[in-house]
Amino acid sequence: MLRGMEPLSIDGAWCYTPRVHRDSRGDFLESYRAGELESATGRPMDLAQVNFSVSRKGVLRGVHFSDVPPGQAKYVTCVAGSVLDVVVDIRVGSPTFGKWETVLLDDVSRRSVYLSEGLGHGFLALSDQAAVSYLCSTPYAPGREHGVHPLDPALGIDWPLDGEAVLSDKDRDAPTLQEALEAGLLPDYATCVEFTKGNLA
Repeated sequence: MLRGMEPLSIDGAWCYTPRVHRDSRGDFLESYRAGELESATGRPMDLAQVNFSVSRKGVLRGVHFSDVPPGQAKYVTCVAGSVLDVVVDIRVGSPTFGKWETVLLDDVSRRSVYLSEGLGHGFLALSDQAAVSYLCSTPYAPGREHGVHPLDPALGIDWPLDGEAVLSDKDRDAPTLQEALEAGLLPDYATCVEFTKGNLA
């Protein structure tokens, strides 16, 4: 298994696989290394807020994103249980617009996913209980936060659901990708690229 930062198929998304040291006491690992993230992505991640969620099996959270600028980069880790983490390219004009990629995050591999500003994020809890930590580059700002319906058939995300997904009212009422596009809610790819290069404030 590869260790360290590896790019996903969607530009701006990375998977980090740590080296886990196991012995009779349990596990030890470095789940986040600022220098390694900066070396891979070409920029540091400012840490403004840490979020933590606990979900029961079948809970589906997302697909969430923020206005760019300033957007919100995220570094997501499942610290207990397991989730199917999904990165969705919702940046208008991106070569991979509408595409998605999944990564299994769990308390065995201890992988993490980094998403740069402008990407959509969601996950499905696979275990009876799943605890997820998110390092965020900007604090929560309700007026800049948006969502795309995670079960939008046009997106066609392959959620391994065992029954009906458990959604929040906000996620259940979220627009489809096409509706969000027509409403002008989606971030612009060129703007996202310029922002991540430090050319936009």
